[in-house]
Amino acid sequence: MIFKRIDQLDIDFFTELLSSSNIKLDPDQLEQYAHDETEDLVYSPEVVLLPESVDQLSAIISYCNKMNIAVTPQGARTGLSGGALPLYGGVALSMEKFDKILDIDTKNGQVTVEPAVITQVLQEAVAEKGLFYPPDPASRGSCSIGGNLAENSGGPKAVKYGVTNEYVLNLEVVLPSGEVIWTGANVLKNATGYNLTQLIVGSEGTLGIITKAVLKLIPHPKMNMLMLVPFRSAEQACEAVAAIFQERIVPSGMEFMERDALIWTRDFINDDSIQIPDDIQAHLLIEVDGNDESTLMKDCEAIMSVVEKFDVGEILFADSQAQKDKLWNLRRKVGEAVKSQSIYKEEDTVVPRFELPKLLKGVKDIGRRYGFQSVCYGHAGDGNLHINIIKGELSEDVWNNELSKAIREIFDLTVSLGGTISGEHGIGHVQKNFMDIPFGDVELKLMKGIKDLFDPKGILNPGKIFPD
Repeated sequence: MIFKRIDQLDIDFFTELLSSSNIKLDPDQLEQYAHDETEDLVYSPEVVLLPESVDQLSAIISYCNKMNIAVTPQGARTGLSGGALPLYGGVALSMEKFDKILDIDTKNGQVTVEPAVITQVLQEAVAEKGLFYPPDPASRGSCSIGGNLAENSGGPKAVKYGVTNEYVLNLEVVLPSGEVIWTGANVLKNATGYNLTQLIVGSEGTLGIITKAVLKLIPHPKMNMLMLVPFRSAEQACEAVAAIFQERIVPSGMEFMERDALIWTRDFINDDSIQIPDDIQAHLLIEVDGNDESTLMKDCEAIMSVVEKFDVGEILFADSQAQKDKLWNLRRKVGEAVKSQSIYKEEDTVVPRFELPKLLKGVKDIGRRYGFQSVCYGHAGDGNLHINIIKGELSEDVWNNELSKAIREIFDLTVSLGGTISGEHGIGHVQKNFMDIPFGDVELKLMKGIKDLFDPKGILNPGKIFPD
């Protein structure tokens, strides 16, 4: 793709439209917008624009479309697939000024929110009114609602409550032409034409830019119980996941962490209160929630009866909110802990939960053949396994040239087990050349046709999703 380089005439247009504080050209400023949390990748934009209104945003997009300037929408830049990287320079369009919760409608159980609102901030605001917004990525304290919408994010509570798209009723979207549309209606049922709302969710900023979202809320559960279950076999920990569901128990969270993930995280946050015996290879963090204590106790007892059929160590029950918070903090910090150890590549595989043991075993087998260490964790209740491939002592040649073959084998295995190559992180830049594994030519052609219809010039988040 060939895009126009930004010149002084373009800067003059943007300056007339925006205040000078909302235009960034200094190299140190540009560097902040040149990366997200994907590996160590850096792609600098030529200019960063921070619109404050839909009208300003529409004018920017319309101008860039006319001038053939690449535009990369950016939220909190916490993504893990390179979805916010300005691969072609151009404009980094930061949505950080769109940071307001506009309306919490307690009568209808809905909230209208701008895309830069931090996920945890939204959750806490609605919780004060007894309402619950369940999608909660591990980075919920720093990721934004817009990014969650772009990637169709999940998180620990997706196992019981579902992922982001299940809570989206309506979206205000600026199209690449600069036109502004609403995609649906603020209702729980909608059988009116094509579902544009769900098409935008998960489209990774390639079809339009979300400026407002109307989200569904549900009653907040009154209580929860949490346990940490150690296993002497990582594969048995994965087997226990399906066994629990076969007993008709649906936890509100079921997280898998293998040994190194927990040890690295414990050291990263400097918390040695969780003991990890030498013979323990993995843990399941299991939460149940609801409104009746006796029912939750019965669920915990049933879970205990299942896991005790496996080779487990001493099970820890969190007996206070402080201990629950500590355990969840351990899980949520795993990604940061792994990144602090080494350069790494994270693959976001997902399979039917019964196939999780086969996936884990296959990943380890592939790692032995190619000579890399992997640290695995993830949302086991969904069959969602995050595979962190550690660079460690691997040579640059192996890392840059051979590793893609290993990743392709991992994805081939994932798809053969009935899964796919991303559960919640998206395809973005780093996974796009593996899209031929889950999809054939017909499916990819349909997707590209949709992209071309929305964005004929291809200016919006170019270089993402589709293979080179």
